[in-house]
Amino acid sequence: MISPVTSVPIPAILEINSGVLNKLGTILKKHYFSNAVILFDDFTYETFKDDIEKSLETIEVDTMMLPSNLDIQDLIKKAFAMPRYDVVIAIGGGSIIDYGKYIAYSRRSPFISIPTSASNDGFASSNCSIHVEGKKTTVPAKVPFGIIADLNIIQHAPTPLILAGIGDLLSNITALYDWEFEEKNGASHVNAFAHMLSKKAVNSFIRTPMNDIKNPIFLKELISSATMGGIATAISGNSSPISGSEHLISHALDKISTKPQMHGIQVGIATYIMAHTQEHRALRIKKVFERTGFFDHVKGLGLRKDEYIEAIKLAPSVKPNRYTFLHDDAYKKKAMDFINEDLLLQEIFQ
Repeated sequence: MISPVTSVPIPAILEINSGVLNKLGTILKKHYFSNAVILFDDFTYETFKDDIEKSLETIEVDTMMLPSNLDIQDLIKKAFAMPRYDVVIAIGGGSIIDYGKYIAYSRRSPFISIPTSASNDGFASSNCSIHVEGKKTTVPAKVPFGIIADLNIIQHAPTPLILAGIGDLLSNITALYDWEFEEKNGASHVNAFAHMLSKKAVNSFIRTPMNDIKNPIFLKELISSATMGGIATAISGNSSPISGSEHLISHALDKISTKPQMHGIQVGIATYIMAHTQEHRALRIKKVFERTGFFDHVKGLGLRKDEYIEAIKLAPSVKPNRYTFLHDDAYKKKAMDFINEDLLLQEIFQ
């Protein structure tokens, strides 16, 4: 029997450019949306609400500001208390994008993602991170119908947010190697196209000039590559193309750290550790982190070595159904030994 051709959802709208937010009304009309709800966090409500409303003169729009502490039950209640809209739009950082994505998924409505920073790849992925019974949990959603990234806005995001995005994107390298390791050990099946797309995404980014991380060309490449990673997860049906042992370390840190850092910052450091553990492209990752200023930034955060060692011990229990390098005791020991021995990490950790 011949396998059917795979159907893959991809964004119908993909606008990554300077000043594109001012064209939001035109973009919505082009896709026959006559009404919309726009979700804001408190910062984006104050900063962008008026300008967005001006660009939507011919579109009926409701706006809503959501707090940052909602859980899945709150989102379900809000989703079904809303009228039916042609499209749900969210503008802001990771939380509000995830809220919008889940609300749209619950209502089976198209969703447009408007990130204001490039701190992680959640604006493009097919799942979202939501609190379920007090615990941050990855829950299914859909790849956004549209992604609109205004480089004028992202250019003015604080530098640590851009560095976090770099850390999150480079984790594709170690995640893909974990995925191959899982397949070799009979614990997973690597989807060749998803693997290729994720690999091409990070390789394209690595070849970008890195002398100025706020350069629009650099930011466009960062966002485009993160978008391709998000599509890779839709193809594979899981997060394996962009999330491996390095993400498990970060999830463990979220549980145990006295001062958790941004997701992409934790993932970036864990990517450096795991690349050496895997003995795979470690020098390339180190060079990118040096050139972009990632290492200089994390040296000033007061990170604790004991927490990273404990996170490595806990990492396999975060997703016991997977079989990354950290699910193998020999590699887990190798990762902990590397933390104690690497001279650069001694400068980073307290």
